[in-house]
Amino acid sequence: MDRYDQDPAPAGLEYSIVVPLYNEAATLRELVTRLDGAMKQVAGDYQIVLVNDGSRDGTIELAESIAAENHRVVFVDLRRNFGQTAALQAGFDHAAGKVIVAMDGDLQHDPYDVPLLIAKVREGYDIASGWRVRRADGLISRRLPSRMANWLIGKVSGVPLHDFGTTLKAYRREVLQDVRLYGDMHRYIPAICARLGAKICEVPIKNVRRPAGRSNYGIWRTFRVAMDLASLRFATKYMARPLHLFGKWGLLCGVAGGGILLYGLIRKLLGWGTFHLFQQHGPLMAMGFLLILCGLLLLAVGLIGELLMRTYFESSGAKTYAVKRVVRGGGDAARPTGGGG
Repeated sequence: MDRYDQDPAPAGLEYSIVVPLYNEAATLRELVTRLDGAMKQVAGDYQIVLVNDGSRDGTIELAESIAAENHRVVFVDLRRNFGQTAALQAGFDHAAGKVIVAMDGDLQHDPYDVPLLIAKVREGYDIASGWRVRRADGLISRRLPSRMANWLIGKVSGVPLHDFGTTLKAYRREVLQDVRLYGDMHRYIPAICARLGAKICEVPIKNVRRPAGRSNYGIWRTFRVAMDLASLRFATKYMARPLHLFGKWGLLCGVAGGGILLYGLIRKLLGWGTFHLFQQHGPLMAMGFLLILCGLLLLAVGLIGELLMRTYFESSGAKTYAVKRVVRGGGDAARPTGGGG
């Protein structure tokens, strides 16, 4: 039993396909059928981990029925809608394969592309990331914002991928073991793992229109992506040394403020003119004091961040989800697992 106190999973599995689900009843059975067909092309045993993320359309009943019929299917039912990132983390935590594949449940990812990604991991890559070369989405609402976001993420992270947004990726299990996902950070896993030395490649994949239902994504997610981009920059460059970020700006503010006050002190001591210092240079002196205060605050934030990061790295992190139950192949319901973060 691993550090998350889960029920034991079958040993010797080569592959786990993790699929987060949110109102995917219309496509779920077809998805599992196609995945079973696609995985026949790959040597080695596999499992399909279906994670229900608060669906309201019959996905729960259908997924439980599929798990009861198919011994390769594991159904993880979350207590409420936690978001795709938390659902993926739940799936990763319950996956037992040496290679873990993540994909969406709406059939916009072709299951027959999964063996292509697996083949790249077997060649020696740690991460094989899907690349939707020809997208079927709207130009203004999806493709142009995505292209701009991918360019910006590549510049910030230093990982030159063409398509960070697609969920379809294959990971060697060990590269995910020390990765904990928060916010909408699932799209940045390659960038986070690259900091740890992961070898990454891109694989062209098909992108088809969603056959049923409506997309859960839209241009409104741009703000959330921007905020997570700031988190990515911090996580990839300053995660283990926050004082280097806050301390740098704190010292700059302190030096600037100290220089201003020193200038005022020298003028006052040398008696340059008969003026009153705060009457003629009041705003400048006030700026000097504020800069010193800002510098001290930034240094304090950096020191607190250092202590928090040490606590984070030295302890087992809390989960960002709470599992109500786990249904493994054969229909056996596992006991609830704790969690929450």
